[in-house]
Amino acid sequence: MRERILVVDDDPMVRDILVRFLQREGYIALVASSGGEALEIVTHQAPDLVLLDVTMPGLDGFGVCRVLKNNARTALIPVTMLTGLDDRDNRQRGLEAGADDFLSKPFDQPMLRARLRSQLRIKHLTDQLEHTESVIFSLALAVEVKDSYTEGHLWRLSEYGHQLALAHGLPTDEARFVRYGGLLHDIGKIGVSDTILSKNGPLTPGEYALMQEHTHIGARIVAPMRFAPQVGPIILSHHEFWNGCGYPNALAGEQIPVGARVIAVLDSYDAMTTDRAYRSSLGRDEAIRRLRAGSGSQWDPTLIDLFVSIVERGELVQPTRAQSADRKAESQ
Repeated sequence: MRERILVVDDDPMVRDILVRFLQREGYIALVASSGGEALEIVTHQAPDLVLLDVTMPGLDGFGVCRVLKNNARTALIPVTMLTGLDDRDNRQRGLEAGADDFLSKPFDQPMLRARLRSQLRIKHLTDQLEHTESVIFSLALAVEVKDSYTEGHLWRLSEYGHQLALAHGLPTDEARFVRYGGLLHDIGKIGVSDTILSKNGPLTPGEYALMQEHTHIGARIVAPMRFAPQVGPIILSHHEFWNGCGYPNALAGEQIPVGARVIAVLDSYDAMTTDRAYRSSLGRDEAIRRLRAGSGSQWDPTLIDLFVSIVERGELVQPTRAQSADRKAESQ
């Protein structure tokens, strides 16, 4: 499929040179003569790369680049800034705006060709990763569909996890990874037999050992994701206990990644306060009593105190169906 490259320059001669070059190279050339027109085109025809002039009247190249990079839907489109002002200040401003590359006028065609191919190669790899991530999120939801009693569990943990992470003082980016961890924490169950997952009675030692494997399986499934270094440990360690008696690695205390400690609390709370195949909901008060009883043994006592206070003040945010749909689109 032919790549689309958007040329943004207020100089018609520069636009013409670039468009003719791109067409000779086999690309589809989109053209804008101003920053505003460029943003309008991107909205309707997402390009694979943007060649963006720096000095334009009105919204200049730096402004356009900032808008693109601050929008989750366009942030991954490579932006190469074009300027005759080959100086450190403009390059620094471009980097601060989020530019991916720079080209100086007049253009050296072999260099232009090589730079375009390099940026498009990175874009193709990014697109492949995005597709992989979309498939993985879909797999996570497929696990939930297996059990009607857990409907909405993943989205609740995703929202609860984000809320508790922020309340605990984690930076926004780390809280976002906890949100993903809430959605993906049990994805490894796709590799566990339905017979074990849906069993009403207690598991045999052999079945329990197989169930424990879902943490390793989940961590392996998400390994291709860009945020695997942050989310993988949450998936792997969300069944560890504060006192070191959990699985799979018998980690204790702050050896357990903080995101995993957050999800461990919320996973248990949500399980206790929803109906399951083998029992009815225990109710909020009983769930809180059990969380307090396990504080310092199964769960991080600081997180238990914080979470219980949020629940008792009535501040735990319940995700709506609309919010869940928004989060799904955002994550994909």
